[in-house]
Parts: sequence; structure tokens; C-alpha cells
Amino acid sequence: MDKYKKYYGLMIFCAVILAVGFVCFKLVAPQVEKLNSIKAEVANKETEYNGLNTKLNVVRQKIKRIKDSISGAQKKVYYPIESDLGNETLFFTLYNDVIEMVHANSVKIRSIDYKYNPEGDMFVTNGKDAYFVCDVNMELVSNYVNLGKLIENIYQYPYYIKINSLEVKPYPKDKKILISNISLRLYAHTAPEEPTEEAKPAAPALNGANTELPQ
Repeated sequence: MDKYKKYYGLMIFCAVILAVGFVCFKLVAPQVEKLNSIKAEVANKETEYNGLNTKLNVVRQKIKRIKDSISGAQKKVYYPIESDLGNETLFFTLYNDVIEMVHANSVKIRSIDYKYNPEGDMFVTNGKDAYFVCDVNMELVSNYVNLGKLIENIYQYPYYIKINSLEVKPYPKDKKILISNISLRLYAHTAPEEPTEEAKPAAPALNGANTELPQ
């Protein structure tokens, strides 16, 4: 046995190294597993974000196409059915139609304000007495699909509505929700349309409405 005494120190040293290594493995292994789990979660979140970002880009492109179509579309400016209704009545007739379209598409209104006869508009500059003009600015909360349907309804609306601006961004706490700032410009004649000699007066619309809202 004496001949092995000179190896005792080395054996003890190796045993200590093995023990320390085992302890370190026990301590580090869970942390490594946790790190791998975090990496996998981050990768999943990145994949989800990229998918939502792709959907957002699709919505933005769709909105741009619709806005371009609206710019080139020939639509009538709204005529009131009676004379001397006043700006407030003209405003609420068009305003209510817009609000109906928003609610019909399950879009929530976070805030809203409006301004009569905005400066710089050619209708205001050249025909203030003949036309009523109003900007309606809204902050909306929706998902991708419902926002797209709302924009389509605005496009399908039979009277001219100008989209001044539209900003869309995901809600930071839930990327599936969109926060949109939209500015619409509403136009109306201040007097009813006068029938031409060739055209017969149109029959009055039911319930005093010029047209049904888009479904």
C-alpha cells in the first residue's frame, strides 16, 4: 500500500475536481435549459411579430390602393333634401353615416373631434356659401380585418369623402390590435339639387334618407 501513498494527493485532487464538476453541472444545467427555453420563446415571438408585420403591410397596401381609387373616383357631393338646414344639420347627417360605418365594422372610437370649413380647401376658398366642408379626426381601435372593411365601406359610400390622412400602428401590448388615426373630410351642398329641364324630380327617399348605407 505504501507504494500508492505518493498517488493519494493526486487521487484526492481528482476526486475534488470531479465533485466540483458535478456540482457545477447540477447548477449550470438548469440555467442552460432555461436559456434555451428563453431563446426558443424569443424565436417564436419574432416569428409571430414577422407574421403580424406582414399582415400590417398588406392592410397598408390595401388602404393605399383604396385611397388611390377614392382620389380618382367621380362621386357626387351630398345634397340636402331641404333648404336652409344649417351647418349643424348638414354635419350630423354625414357624421352619423360615418359613425354607423365605424360601428357596423366593430371598430371602436378612442377619440374624435371635428372642424368646420378647414383652411386651404378649394371648396371653402371658392364656394363657401355653396358648400359645407368639415374635417372629422378619429383615433380608432380595431383588428386588421375590420379596419380593412371600414375603409372599403368608406370607398363604397355613394357621396364624396376625402381621406386626408391615415396612420396605422400596432398596439404595443398586443400586436394583433391596431391603433389608427384617420382624418376624413366631409362635403355637402348647402342647398338641394335643382332638377334639370330634361330630368324629372326624383321621388323622395324613404324616411328622408338619400341612400342606404353600405352593408
